[in-house]
Amino acid sequence: MAPRVEFVDTSVLCNILDVPGKNQDRESVMRQLREEKRECDLILPVTTVIETGNHIAQLPDGRVRRDRADKLHRLLSLVIAGDAPWVLHTVEWGEGFLRSLLAGAGTGVPFSDHVMAKLGLGDLCILTERELYRTRVTNVEVGIWTLDTQLHSHS
Repeated sequence: MAPRVEFVDTSVLCNILDVPGKNQDRESVMRQLREEKRECDLILPVTTVIETGNHIAQLPDGRVRRDRADKLHRLLSLVIAGDAPWVLHTVEWGEGFLRSLLAGAGTGVPFSDHVMAKLGLGDLCILTERELYRTRVTNVEVGIWTLDTQLHSHS
């Protein structure tokens, strides 16, 4: 069986960081992360970091906002040090990324049709990151760890 990697979606990272209003599945996510040890390697896409940071920045309570920002800071510091349960995905924002995004990121459905189906641009960027990863790596099964039903249908 080929090794598996999964891109971590914003829905999962928000639960890990316990972001209010985005943490309804925290217990299940933490159990999967700790106890089940996800039988794969995890990749943290830049899109997930940006979206999670935006959710944190929009929290109305300043104390909670600071606490979650500090948690994200610590988590990203662990990634830099190589001590996190996942690695950061390096992706180049350029022509190749945009071409893949507009073509539907390997789904066979173009960008505009995804938008009409209400798949958000952040989700499509995660799909694009995954697709670009697939073009660079062979003999690896690549998925997405997400709680989002629509994104999950593409993982």
